[in-house]
Formats: sequence, C-alpha cells, structure tokens
Amino acid sequence: MKFRVERDVLADAAAWVARSLPARPPVPVLGGVLIQGGGDPGSETLTVSGFDYETSARVELDATIGDPGQVLVSGRLLADITRALPPKPVDLVVDGSRATINCGSSRFSLPTMPVEDYPQLPAMPQRAGSVQADTLASAVAQVAVAAGRDDTLPMLTGVRLEIEGSRLTLAATDRFRLAVRELDWDPEDASVSTAVLIPARTLAEVAKTLSGAGTVEIALSAGDGMLGLTGNGRRATTRLLDAEFPRFRQLIPAESTTAAEIEVSVLVEAIKRVALVADRVAQIRLEFGEDGLRLAAGGDDVGSAEEEIPCILTGEGLTIAFNPSYLLDALGALHTERTQLTFTTPNRPALVRPVVASSGEDAPAPDGGYLHLLMPVRLPG
Repeated sequence: MKFRVERDVLADAAAWVARSLPARPPVPVLGGVLIQGGGDPGSETLTVSGFDYETSARVELDATIGDPGQVLVSGRLLADITRALPPKPVDLVVDGSRATINCGSSRFSLPTMPVEDYPQLPAMPQRAGSVQADTLASAVAQVAVAAGRDDTLPMLTGVRLEIEGSRLTLAATDRFRLAVRELDWDPEDASVSTAVLIPARTLAEVAKTLSGAGTVEIALSAGDGMLGLTGNGRRATTRLLDAEFPRFRQLIPAESTTAAEIEVSVLVEAIKRVALVADRVAQIRLEFGEDGLRLAAGGDDVGSAEEEIPCILTGEGLTIAFNPSYLLDALGALHTERTQLTFTTPNRPALVRPVVASSGEDAPAPDGGYLHLLMPVRLPG
C-alpha cells in the first residue's frame, strides 16, 4: 500500500477516529485505526476508521493512491505523530509488517497489526431524518453537561432522545440536575414516535466534531440498538444504552412563587469570586430581595465572601443554596445575555432558563426550548 495525503487532512482524520478508541483496549487490534485506499478502480479516496464493538468512526478524505491496500496501525500513536509532523505532504508506504511515514525531513516506522483480526464496521442504520449540524451540536452540549459519569448507573450516563414528528427532545440528568432541550428537525417519516438512550460522552464528541458539516443525518435502529450520525464525509455509530431513563417531566415544576432575571456574565463572575471560599459542603447561598441578589459563601473557619449584584425580582424574596459548580455549568450552557431563575421553596428544585428578546413591545421572555433544573443544597439549620 502506498499513498500521499496533505498533513492537516490526515492529522484531522486520525485525531477524530482515535478519539473514539478505548484508552485500554481489551485486545490490541481494537486500539488500532484501519486505513484503506484504492478499493475501487481509479478511486482517489482514503478511508480512516476505528471500531471497538461499541462505537465506530469513519472518515473519507482525498489522497493520491499509488498502490491500493489497507493497513492497521495504533490509532493514538498515528494521531500523535501526524499532529507533530511539519506542514508538508505525507507519504505512507506499507512494506511487510511495517508502515513508514515520510513528511519533509521526518520519518517514522510503525509496526502494523493483522487486518484479518480487525472487526468489520457495523452498517449504518436506516435514515431517520436530518438536522442542522450547529443546532444539534449546541443542543447536545447544553444537555450533556447534566449527564452522570458513574458507570454503575448507566441510565444516568446517557442522553435521552425523543422523536415526536418534527420535534426532537434531548434530556440528561445525574439526579442533582436535569437539562432539557427541544429543537426542530426534518424527519424521514413524520409519523414516527420513539425514544432512545444514547451514551452522553460519545454523542457530545461526535456532535461537536460534526458542527461544521451543515446538515447531519441521523440514522436509527431502535430494534438493533444502534444510532448513526453522518455529515461532511464523516460517519459514526454507537450502541444505545439498554436502560430505563427517569420520568423527567414530572420533576419540572409547573409553577413558581419567585422569579429573578439577571445578566448572565455578571452572575457568573460573582459566583466564581464568592465560591473561592466555599466550604467543604461546596455551597453558595443566594439571597434574593427587593434590593437585588446577595451571594455568600464560607464561614468563620474557612473565610467568607459576599457580593451583591442587581436583579429583577418578581414575587417573594427567598434564600437558597446551590453547588457552585453545578450552577456555573447551568449558566455556561446558556447562549443569551440574560437568564431567568424561578423558585418555589428553598428546598425544591429551581429552574434556570435563557431569556430571549421579544420581537414585540413586551418584556423579554424565557426561551421554552431549553431549561436546566437544579436541586438546591440544604441550608444549615
């Protein structure tokens, strides 16, 4: 096998595929990437792919194919090498059990792995519809931040995807917070109604890398437990989680007694400063009153901090406490200048929503497409 390809193109492809590979593969070949070129007569397309029986990634790129063939090499090593190469064309030649990479004055020789031991990539499931790539990436990023990271609770490590006609709903929770985002898409069959649970980490990485693809096609096979995403010459698949997601809608308060509208950047900076002295229970207190919002943290043993910022308060004043990291995650997922926080009592979940400018004369209103629910920390005494 022999081919030439631009360095940046190969480095980008290798990094994308290697990102989906396991850090400690159970067998060495599952840590490899398969490079194939010239399978069809006259083809100048090179494919770089990886698969570990759970997730797969495949990217096509233009190359000059000298001798067609395929080779399997360490994915992470290939990604590290191509990233460090000078900005010149890359030549890769396979000779026996070695693959030689030449780029400018740099030369690397890599051992190859047996291609016959590598698993066949899964077929792409049936096309379910398409969505704008940047919209999907933004929605997934907003929701995935609330997904759990404890693998002993698999139902909390995923993002629930609900399909209802031309509407998609994404939701994730780790029991302490819940993020929900709704968005429009173009379904293949508008009568389809289904819900699946997707590994949050995989979905977030793939959606982010496909954000510049223009349009992303979503392929789904709930019966086979497989989801596929395709865009801009790249395709990825992942096995769905076989777990029951919590009934999240019943957790969202239907009404509130207090609402506060605040500038996001001002609130974020205040939280970061005050949280520097947050005590071991990691809580920051928010005291809402007619004069604005007072943030406080710490105590006599670890030092204390206070800061006051303006807010527009509607309803009764109250004092409530949150984990500052969770609160910052919720605010960081917003894409608006202002946010609305709504409450019922200091011990009940609070809602964080973006506030979008109204096109009419009325005051700005929350954006119904996204919400972030936060469980408060119990106040001392």
